[in-house]
Amino acid sequence: MIGMKLEKKKTMSITDSVTIYNKPKYIYIPLINGSNQDVIPFVKKGDYVKKGDVVAKTKGDMSIPIFSGVSGIVIDTVMSYCFNGKKVPCIQIENDFLDTQANYEPIPKGELTKETFVNLLHDKGIVGLGGSAFPTYVKYQGNNKIKTLIINAVECEPYITADYMLFKTKVEEVLEGIDWIMNIVDIDEAYIAIKVNTDELKELIQHFIGTYPKIKLIEVPNLYPMGWEKSLVQYIKHVDYKKLPIEKGIVVNNVSTIYAIYEALKYGKPLMERIVTFTGEMLKEPKNVLIKIGTPISEVIETIGYKRQKDLVFVAGGPMMGESLPTDELMATANLNCVLVLPFYENEVSKVCLRCGKCVQICPVKISPVLVKDSLKDLDELKKLKPERCIECGLCSYICPAKIFVREFVRQAKQNLRKEQSK
Repeated sequence: MIGMKLEKKKTMSITDSVTIYNKPKYIYIPLINGSNQDVIPFVKKGDYVKKGDVVAKTKGDMSIPIFSGVSGIVIDTVMSYCFNGKKVPCIQIENDFLDTQANYEPIPKGELTKETFVNLLHDKGIVGLGGSAFPTYVKYQGNNKIKTLIINAVECEPYITADYMLFKTKVEEVLEGIDWIMNIVDIDEAYIAIKVNTDELKELIQHFIGTYPKIKLIEVPNLYPMGWEKSLVQYIKHVDYKKLPIEKGIVVNNVSTIYAIYEALKYGKPLMERIVTFTGEMLKEPKNVLIKIGTPISEVIETIGYKRQKDLVFVAGGPMMGESLPTDELMATANLNCVLVLPFYENEVSKVCLRCGKCVQICPVKISPVLVKDSLKDLDELKKLKPERCIECGLCSYICPAKIFVREFVRQAKQNLRKEQSK
């Protein structure tokens, strides 16, 4: 099995409970979902919005609505950083702290069918909360029989514990949500995947899982990137697929996504908030915080406290797949699962490639990152090397003895091919 065991950094943010931060003066809702920035705003300056109102919607084949987590007045559209390390337009809403709620009700249980379930997932804006922001309804639509549901609670990145803390505090709700989904969609079996040696989580789930005979707990190796969807499917079901697991009758959902589905089913609640891990050596009290999408991250960090105020590095996401930022001027999106605050170190100067082949040996998708790097300007050669298969896990950069940022070259190759194909 391809993968690496990484240094543990999780214990610092595992606490007894999840902190709630629900009083931002303003929220700034980024007009982006995953990599899709083709978004139509539904509100304009001066409009009043309620908590749960749709404020924007992505365009394209996999459109998804975007909601406001507060009630208040739309102030403007401003530019700010989001998870991808770039500035994007954000709808600025002044919170009136009244929590005036839009009218949304759960679908009566008797009316829940696969079709109404898929429509619910779309209408409530449920997306993958493990980092992809892939619209969840797409995984369940169509006529393919879903035989297996895999719940991804592996969290193989160092530092991140948002899913861990969700399971720790909401285990009964998560199990109820899994069972609910299985009954609606007529799924034969479900597996909850956690990393080996997470004993606290294992004992907690086993305490409640006995009443759900179709749901099984499975421990997977403590390797990175074991949380990658394809790795999980291969390890648990011993099958492979070309594009999506549904080809083999399998759906994979992150545990935070399952909880968002549970809230949509039980309360009719749209996706407006999520748990984010705030951690790193430069925070006074690392913890997991439930925040509204669009919350300024700097406000939350101020409540936690820095160890010092200069020479800091901010990372949106984990250290392997995340994006470093020049500032804490970052707005929460649905797929932001972690904010790292680390000490600043001068980067070592990248040396010449040693041709050691380690990046090839470690690559989970079996491409040759170093050859991709060398062929950036040769589009014909790039097509043969298939850089589009890269999942940007960062292992090639992590393992490189020459300290070359290999992942960035592969990412650039992917972009070069996309530009060529779009001509």
